[in-house]
Formats: sequence, C-alpha cells, structure tokens
Amino acid sequence: MASGPENPSPNIFIPREWSEAAESIAYDSITSPPPVVLICGAKNSGKTTFSRHLLNVLLQRYKKVAYLDTDVGQPEFTPPGLLSLTVVDKVTPDLTIPCLKTPERCFFFGDNTSKTDPEAYLNYIYAIYDYYKKEYYVSDEGEDPSKTGLPLVVNTPGWVKGVGYDALVHMLNYIDPTHVVKIRISAESKNLPAGQFWLDEEYNETVNLIEINSARQDSFNRSVLVQKDARLMRDFRLMAYFRQCFPSSRNITTIKELAHALASHPPFEVSISSVKVRHLYCQVPSTEKFYSLNATIVGLAVESEDSENLPWSVGLGIVRGIDTFKGVLFVLTPVPQSSLEKVNLLLQGLIQIPTCLLQVQGCISPYMSGNTLPTS
Repeated sequence: MASGPENPSPNIFIPREWSEAAESIAYDSITSPPPVVLICGAKNSGKTTFSRHLLNVLLQRYKKVAYLDTDVGQPEFTPPGLLSLTVVDKVTPDLTIPCLKTPERCFFFGDNTSKTDPEAYLNYIYAIYDYYKKEYYVSDEGEDPSKTGLPLVVNTPGWVKGVGYDALVHMLNYIDPTHVVKIRISAESKNLPAGQFWLDEEYNETVNLIEINSARQDSFNRSVLVQKDARLMRDFRLMAYFRQCFPSSRNITTIKELAHALASHPPFEVSISSVKVRHLYCQVPSTEKFYSLNATIVGLAVESEDSENLPWSVGLGIVRGIDTFKGVLFVLTPVPQSSLEKVNLLLQGLIQIPTCLLQVQGCISPYMSGNTLPTS
C-alpha cells in the first residue's frame, strides 16, 4: 500500500493486511465501550510499528487514545526501565522516529528485561491497568457521563518463550482485551502458539483474535527480521531523555556536546534527609547507600501510605555528586520542579548512564547549584 494520509512515513511499508486489521479494530461497530487491544508476537516482528499505526488509525475516530507500554527494554514513549501509561492526542507524523512523551502514570522497573523480577513486573502492569480502568474505562452508557472512555493499546515485549510466555499469559488474562493482535513471522519455532493460547477451555466469551504476518518479507514471503542494536537504541533513548534538560533552541547535536552540556548544567540540590533510597536488585550496607548512587541513573519516585510497595515514578535522574558533609545529593533531571517536590524516594536499578557520555574528556561534575529543592 502506497504512502498516504493513513501512512505518513515514507520509509515504512504498511501492508494492506495491517491496514485492514487496524481499521477493523477502530471502526468495529459492536465495540462498546472503546476497544482494549493487546499486540503480541516474536522479537522484531513489527509490534511497535503496528501499535503506532493503530494509534494513528484510532485517533481518526477518538480524540485521545491510551497506550500501555510493557516493553521495559524498548519502550515507545519513555526511556528504558519504565512501565507506563501515556495518553496520546496527536497522530505520529513519522513512524520511523521515536518520540518521548510525558506518561500519565509510570513505574520505575529498573532494568531492560522483565526476567530480573517477573512478579514485580506483572504487579506494576496490573497497577497501571487498574489506573486506566479507574480513570478512562467506561463499561456502559449508564456510567458517569463526565468520564471519558478511551481506547487502550497495549504493546508487549518480544520475549515469548519460557518465563516471558508465562508473563504474557498472565497479562492477557488480567487485562482481558477486546482484541488481541498476534503478529507471525516465518520462523514458526519463534511464534506464539496457534489460536487463543492464553485461555482455558472453559472460557466461553468471544475474543477478537486477529493474526497478521510480519510486514518485512522477502520474495518468498518469508519474514525478514530487522536486527537492531538494542543496547545502542537504549542509549540513544536515554540521551534523548536527558537532552530535555535543555531548551530545544539550544544547539546540541552531538554526543560530545550533550556530555559537556550535562557536565556544566547546574543540578538540583536534594537534601539526603528528605529522601529514602531503595536498591531494587542488590543489597548495599546502610553506610554506603548514598555513595552507591554516585554517577548512576535513579528512578525519581513518590511513595505514599497506599502505594508503599508500588511507588509511582515521575521520571529519571542522574546523581552527579554527593556531599555528605552538607548532606545533599546533586541530581540532573528534565523533570520539572513542581513534580520533583513530590519525590521522596530514589530507586536504583540496573539502568546505566550511556558509556559514550562518560568517555568525553573534560566533563567535570559541578558541585554547586542554582536550583535547590525545598527540604520539607
């Protein structure tokens, strides 16, 4: 299918099969309330591209669409390590360009794979979906008329074997989507099982299962997987995230320029006494817990009485330095101060500062700050 208003990206080929699938979901006359769509399939099968295409098609009918991203390694609208719910209100002009958005709700998982802690991974997803149901899901016409029902697109990782398969089955059963889009590739051994693999035989309700083929195929109709450098893509996304510390008008076009800009940027000064520290995947002696944060990426989280085990996140920060004599941490982050003032918990996981930012000569951390957060 040629590029057009439906497919504004000149370098992305959207097969007719994909377009028909997206339109059948968006304009399904019997779908009331709005559809809840989960997209699954093997790694590099095109799940993200289809989900973004589906978003664009849904936005032709709905003013806003919710997007639940469960791929902590290659998320769509956030840096890696986060699970998020984002409300999208504009068509993506180019499907080839990743774009960062501020999520409506997110949790810092702290790693780029769910295998580190599958139980916590699923609990975060359940909590985000519960939030969506509370805020944006309308079950029938008789519900609160002031509540806006939004369709939901759920993007999933490509780990579909072993523990990854089990997590996907749990996710499908908890969310119970109206539509499941399964993308197949030619390597059958890498595909998900046929049919409604996540359901028990006793399940009687109808699920709209849509099975489509990967868009990238050779002359023999075989899927051609695009081999991505996952680590490099994660680094680029992290750099794009911290590039937001500066106005878009500032001329920062290279890694070296970004490294120097970050090194010379005045950090926020955070009182050690005003925040707790939690290490997600290791144990650190209490005497070393603040030192262990130096030169690391942390999740900036808000812990409350009703969310002690599942503190929600406002974003990421880089701990640029620690002054234990003054009792302060120096943190670089694009998160606005109004949100930072709510932060009372720093989460350290396994997300690391891109090595290329640390290898630039002359980047000395500024141990002074023009921006100081209140300590209350």
